[in-house]
Amino acid sequence: MTASAIQRPLGKAYLDAGDEEVTVTTSTATRTATRGVLYVHSAPSALCPHIEWAVGGVLGMPVSLDWIPQPAQQGTYRAELSWAGATDSAAAVASALRGWNHLRFEITEEPTPSTEGARYSYTPELGIFHAVTGLHGDIMIPEDRLKAAVVKAALGDNTLLVEIDKLLGKPWDDELETFRHAGDGAPVRWLHQVV
Repeated sequence: MTASAIQRPLGKAYLDAGDEEVTVTTSTATRTATRGVLYVHSAPSALCPHIEWAVGGVLGMPVSLDWIPQPAQQGTYRAELSWAGATDSAAAVASALRGWNHLRFEITEEPTPSTEGARYSYTPELGIFHAVTGLHGDIMIPEDRLKAAVVKAALGDNTLLVEIDKLLGKPWDDELETFRHAGDGAPVRWLHQVV
């Protein structure tokens, strides 16, 4: 009997025409790849190598950023990194960097055919902000979060405008805007991970 005549069960991948088989699992299946950009808006020089180490640990490869002085805050540095890797890499990088004093950063992840995009912003004063983004970069707010904002506004905790601003990340945008403009024209470095 030839290999093509043998019925193969679903969920199995064969190495050769013989009966040797390998079970396909989530860890051995091809993972979806995406890309994004990490913007380190300000970091003291002592943190710079630790940021490279943390990001490299998440992406699974050494990272060396081109640090340039951040004119918006004396004694700090900024860097940008375009990356390609597995989906949810942005979440892992944000998780690795959140809570570090004197660090401001943003990281984006583009959507894929099977996942939404993401945007994370962090400042020491405000903490972490996360938003799901659509195909064109628009923030997509889940229905339950909108309903909660309406309830808070109705209870008088805040105005509806303030609650919607929080859902859109406006407080983070306001705080990071100075640092973003200070980096206009800064070089961007591309990093690709084989997935």
